[in-house]
Amino acid sequence: MQYACPVDVHATAVELGEALAGHVADLIQAANRADKPFVLGCPGGRSPVTTYQALGKAAAGRGIDLSRLIIAMMDEYVMAAGPAFVACDSVAHYSCRRFARERIQAVLNQRLPAERRLPEANIWMPDPARPEDYDRRLESAGGIDLFILASGASDGHVAFNPPGTSLSSRTRVVKLAETTRRDNMVTFPEFADLKEVPSHGVTVGLGTICDLSREAVLIMHGPDKRAATRRLLGLAGFDEAWPASCVFAAANGRVLFDRAAAEALDEGGTRRLAGLKGR
Repeated sequence: MQYACPVDVHATAVELGEALAGHVADLIQAANRADKPFVLGCPGGRSPVTTYQALGKAAAGRGIDLSRLIIAMMDEYVMAAGPAFVACDSVAHYSCRRFARERIQAVLNQRLPAERRLPEANIWMPDPARPEDYDRRLESAGGIDLFILASGASDGHVAFNPPGTSLSSRTRVVKLAETTRRDNMVTFPEFADLKEVPSHGVTVGLGTICDLSREAVLIMHGPDKRAATRRLLGLAGFDEAWPASCVFAAANGRVLFDRAAAEALDEGGTRRLAGLKGR
């Protein structure tokens, strides 16, 4: 069976993270040799954690200089402030800025000498007061070298883009779909009730991802992503009803699964997947 972009299957989420991190580390080193910054688009949440952990190990093991690495985060929760919106408190348990500090920056820097560490100033976030500036900033930086994407389990959301999002969408403030908010109760288990989950967020658009990225990699792992895997691989191309399918429209898009997620397919489909660059 032919899929709409290259598909790799790895035995576990850890091995998936190691494979992607190794590729990212290679690209960062190539950018360093060319004396260029490297812009890495990053989601928060559970899916990329093994990748960030493996990238931290790779950076330490190879002695990679991360001082010119730029982390471009996808989104952040926002709160109403009169007629406008402001980013949520950066110490809130669900803050994507907090995630970037604690689960990306700290992990990448942990074993590096000070001069090779990722600086705080190189963690970029969209500003809900001027969301359109984020796309301009990314364009001015030369675009996104690689964007790591993750998919919502129940609705295929990418960042905070809900089902029905256009492929031309750009960074903006959006009302979160209830399905996305329910998914995020799993991502942030400190939420005791759906009412505690913010109703709005600032997010990159699908057009931001597809138009500004030189490579996009969608990662899906674990049994809770089986239904999402089935839905994604049943599509022949981008479908607005399933935002994660933007990977099919992105330059050099590909999808990485672990076997637990790939078990969503029938037995024959799983065998076919296992033969596609399987690890």
